Amino acid sequence: MFSARPAWLRAAFAALFCAAFFCSPAVSLFAGILFALLLGNPYAALSKSLSKKMLQWCVVGLGFGMNFHASLAAGRDGMLFTIVSVVAVMLLGVVLGRLLGVGRKSAYLISAGTAICGGSAIAAVAPVIDSDENETSLSLATIFVLNAVALFLFPALGARIGMTEREFGTWAAIAIHDTSSVVGAGAAYGEEALLVATTVKLTRALWIIPLSLVSMAVFRRKGTKIRIPWFIGWFVVAMLVNTYCNLPGWFSHGVSLASRAGLSATLFLIGGGLSAEVIRRVGIRPLVLGVALWAVISLLSLGVILLP
Repeated sequence: MFSARPAWLRAAFAALFCAAFFCSPAVSLFAGILFALLLGNPYAALSKSLSKKMLQWCVVGLGFGMNFHASLAAGRDGMLFTIVSVVAVMLLGVVLGRLLGVGRKSAYLISAGTAICGGSAIAAVAPVIDSDENETSLSLATIFVLNAVALFLFPALGARIGMTEREFGTWAAIAIHDTSSVVGAGAAYGEEALLVATTVKLTRALWIIPLSLVSMAVFRRKGTKIRIPWFIGWFVVAMLVNTYCNLPGWFSHGVSLASRAGLSATLFLIGGGLSAEVIRRVGIRPLVLGVALWAVISLLSLGVILLP
């Protein structure tokens, strides 16, 4: 399975993956990207499947470090932003996609990934609208490239603007696509930013349900199942257990700490999935659409958040 790759390359990748547990999210992601672009990922398929599972379990683990009441208040603060931005991005994405000559389904998937929660939204909506493998992979690649940029760019911009941790957490949850990059950016900015970003993002992810129903009507497909990320429910359960079950402090702290370490390692694997082939496959038009929608949602949410 891996014979085509030198043993030293596989060993180096494994060693960096282990080291990523002890590094910051940004450093881990950068190391993964650099390794993949310069040397190639010797475990590309394994990295993809493992990173997805690790991300889900790490998000659930983060729930053991959060209070349900505080998280509920944080999610409520971002609800208005979520409603406005989801509707605006979906409508704008359809219009811009047509103007740019991007395929209807590809434009719809990129819009869904930008509006809600990146790859999870695309994976949920793709079977509903019956997109083919090329349309789905193109949309995922577009979102993936922008996610990699966001994890580095947003914390620096937030610090430059002088945003509080609560403001940054809300902004990151709305303007960054995937949960992995949202959580990574929040963790890089601070404890409160991580709490707010995670809660608002997972609240935002619930929009997968109404969007899938609307997609069925728009593309006139019946009998398809809506795929809801299971870890959202378990994340809420973990917060409830931590809030009401009087868990030992060492346990909650230990699980939360382990989850953050796992998140850094997950980001190394995610970074390792970015290759020159992925960048070439995206092409200029879908990338222009993705960047345009990303700019709109970033500036719109930033303006609302910073309004006096």
